[in-house]
Amino acid sequence: MAENVEFRPEPSDRAGLLHLAGHFGLLAVTASLIGLTRGTAAVLPALILHGIVLVFLFAPLHESVHRTAFRSRLLNDWVAWLAGLVLLLPPNWFRAFHFAHHRYTQIEGRDPELEAKRVETWPDYLVHLSGWRYWKSAVVLILRNASGRAAASFVPKTLEPRLVREARMMLAVYALVAALSLAFRSNVALMYWILPVLLGQPFLRAYLLAEHTGLPLVEDFWENTRTTLTGLPVRFLAWNMPFHTEHHVNPAVPFNALPELHAREREKLKVVTPGYVAFHREWQVRLSESNLSASDPRA
Repeated sequence: MAENVEFRPEPSDRAGLLHLAGHFGLLAVTASLIGLTRGTAAVLPALILHGIVLVFLFAPLHESVHRTAFRSRLLNDWVAWLAGLVLLLPPNWFRAFHFAHHRYTQIEGRDPELEAKRVETWPDYLVHLSGWRYWKSAVVLILRNASGRAAASFVPKTLEPRLVREARMMLAVYALVAALSLAFRSNVALMYWILPVLLGQPFLRAYLLAEHTGLPLVEDFWENTRTTLTGLPVRFLAWNMPFHTEHHVNPAVPFNALPELHAREREKLKVVTPGYVAFHREWQVRLSESNLSASDPRA
């Protein structure tokens, strides 16, 4: 579907850096909570809270691969690299994957996100939310790319050498962190990165699942993408991506302009859900109904 050519705000380094500073500031607060609660039962909620803010670095990664987080290409690339390191998600590979998703949204056999977000049974749903599939595929991807096998249907041949170098650089950084942790007998990486992202990943999976799940396999962005109305804290962490239909209709619009685009296009929206809890309640009902139908011999 064609973009809205009447609304073309430019990305802004100032807007991007201010939002990134806010995200990092929040990380500093949640990291401090871990330090204050270590050795007590309260450390678990602190780890979860820190993990949620950490895994939502996916949002600036997403914006940066679109190069709409900042005006500067260098800033976009560096932020994507940093966030990708935290999340085990190679940014150049993700750009190719994500652009294929935008080009073929909800098209069976062409949208690479479809299989990754297929949750048609309760076991599928629970395993998906656990983050297990994400971490397994992330480790396999990095190891496969680092071994020189970076091929995928959506990856241009000319990009493959770059993806191999990217994966090898990421593995080198992880090896360095592991070596330093062992040398200094430090659990900093474990407490402030590894455990938190494992605990926070289910919240990111739950958020991302709402974008297209259960929607028609058609080419119309107004029908195959969901906008979720939510509060300011979630919109802040997600860099305004709950306005997801608006983003697909015009992916060149930077994150900070999405609320205005939403106001302009509100009357055109066909799939709007009043919050993430509402989405998951609706999806759980559909899973239960599907399970009942499958177990009913009269069905």
